[in-house]
Parts: sequence; C-alpha cells; structure tokens
Amino acid sequence: MNKKEFTIKTGFLLAAVSLLLSGCGSKAGTTALEEGMQHIADMEYSAALASFETARTNGEDERLIARGMGIAYIGLTDYDAAAENLLLCLSYSNGLINSMDYDVNYYLAAAYQKSGKYAEAEKVYDAILALKPGETDAYYLRGCARLSQGRYQEAKEDFDKAVELEPADYSRIIQIYKVLQADGYKEAGQNYLEEALTRSDKMSAFDKGCIQYYLGNYEQAQVLLEEAKASGTADAYLYLGLSYEATGDYNYAITNVYSSYLAKNEGNAEIYNQLGLCYMNQEDYAQALAAFQNAMQIEGNGMQQTLQFNEIIAYEYLGEYTQAAILLNNYIQMYPDDETAKREYEFLSTR
Repeated sequence: MNKKEFTIKTGFLLAAVSLLLSGCGSKAGTTALEEGMQHIADMEYSAALASFETARTNGEDERLIARGMGIAYIGLTDYDAAAENLLLCLSYSNGLINSMDYDVNYYLAAAYQKSGKYAEAEKVYDAILALKPGETDAYYLRGCARLSQGRYQEAKEDFDKAVELEPADYSRIIQIYKVLQADGYKEAGQNYLEEALTRSDKMSAFDKGCIQYYLGNYEQAQVLLEEAKASGTADAYLYLGLSYEATGDYNYAITNVYSSYLAKNEGNAEIYNQLGLCYMNQEDYAQALAAFQNAMQIEGNGMQQTLQFNEIIAYEYLGEYTQAAILLNNYIQMYPDDETAKREYEFLSTR
C-alpha cells in the first residue's frame, strides 16, 4: 500500500450514536435497550442486535427497538435491513411529528445514500424540508444526494441555501468544498472558501487559517494558525500541523506541533493519529504504531476504525505480516464495506 493513501476516515455511525444516546434515550428500566445502545457506542453492532431482540422479548419500547436496530444495521453495512427497521420505527409514530421523527429520517436518508439510492435519500430530505424549511443540515445533505446523481446545479442551489442560512458556519463551508472537490468541482468549491474570506473581519484566526489551508495557501495558514494555537485547542494544533505537513516539513509538525500539544494536554486521538501518519511518512514505523495505539486507548475516541486500519498498516510496514493479517481479518468482519481493506487483505494473504 502506498503511504500517500493514508487518510483520516470519518464514520457516519459515531456521529449518529451521540444522538441515539442523548436525544432519544430509552425509558427507565429498559435495560436491554440501554445495553443495545451502549453496544452501538462501542461499535459492537451484532451484540447490539442481540440486545434489541432481548428488549423485544421483554416487551420494551418497539419504536426505540426498531430505531436502534436500524442504526446497528447501518454499522453492519446492511443498508436494506437498516432502512426496513427505520421505516418500521417511523410507522410507530402517533402522527404528531417530533424530534425523533426528524433524526430517524436523517438516519434513513443516510442508509439510502450509503447504498447508492440517492433519489430515495433526496425524497427524505424533501420531506424534512417541507416541514422544516430552515433545516440547514437537510439542504446540505440534499445537495450531496443531488450531486451524487450528477445534478450539479441543483446541488449548488442547496449548498447556497445552507450557506445563506448559516453564513458563519465555516466548518459547513469547508464540508461543501470537500464534497465538490471530491466530485470534480474543485474550482466551484474554492469559490465558497474565497467568498467566506470576504467576510474575514468576522472570522477568527483559526477559521481563516483553516480556509487558507484548504485553498492551498499553506504559509498564510501557518501564520494564522500559529496565532490560533495560543487558544490551546486541539483543532488549532491539528490544522497547524497539517499545514506544515503540506509543505513537507514533517519534523516541525512532529516536534513543534503534535508532540508539543501532547506534552501539555491530555491525549487527543486526532493528534495522535496525525502524529502517527507523520512518522509513517518518515518511515519510522515503530513510533507510528505507538502513536496509533496510544490513540486507541482513549475511551470514546470517535475514530476507532481509522486507528485500527492505520495500526494494521504500521504492522505491515514493520514486516509483521501475521499480526497484520490477524488484525485485518477482524477489521473486515467489523467493517465489511471497506474495499481498501479487502484489497489489503488480498495482498497480505500472499505474504
């Protein structure tokens, strides 16, 4: 595997789980439901399904069971089963639309999007916006669904509306840039970033630095993010390190940014992961492995899939093919839709 292929993977499920655990928790005494939700938080999706089946046997809340099973099936990449359960959850509604109906619809649309049913996902967002026309997330996500169908102009209209509704949400503007860039519309994505900079008098040094980073103006980004670093936030250090990495200065990123942050603060999984990737680029695979494993020890790190994959690659580069193959086999069972991992397994099976 080429080292340039290392990327930070972001999972839909971990973002969704926080809503599951906080926004729509189970009723008092529904132990099996609570166990199922905890299994989802721990990314133990098969165990979650077993708990929800027990909850059903115990006569617990059928609507919450269907919801939990839908999210667990997304984790198992069985998107048809996920949609079936999420639709079942919606069918239990008493007809009065509440916050649970909205977030279940978001999960349903995500299941459609992940299975390539972009038109179905778009219809779900249409329904959300018909009831909540100011829902920024729905505009952004519908734009993504439309872009996936090759309808750039309509997607742009949705992205424009999302920015109009929340012009100071710079992280959303960066998301739009990333989606457009990945679909071959980099210049259009850059226009969103550049337009945001015209309002720079209202932006923090961190936000300006991040936008300059994505515009490829790395030296400007470094100046701004060095200023933002005074806040001590992990994100400021992360983007500062990335801006130095982009210019090939891995030594500075390792010593003066990532290691500096970790020496003064509690462990941060993203910082550890990026430190590990820097070591990988320097071919210091033992240090890289240690960084990935340190990150994995952080409870609720939110990026366990990324870290597990990077750990496997580090073992591979260390020549420990047996250990890498064992870990990769377990990884594929947990994340069966990761095509890169499947190709890596084919490679390791020949070693």
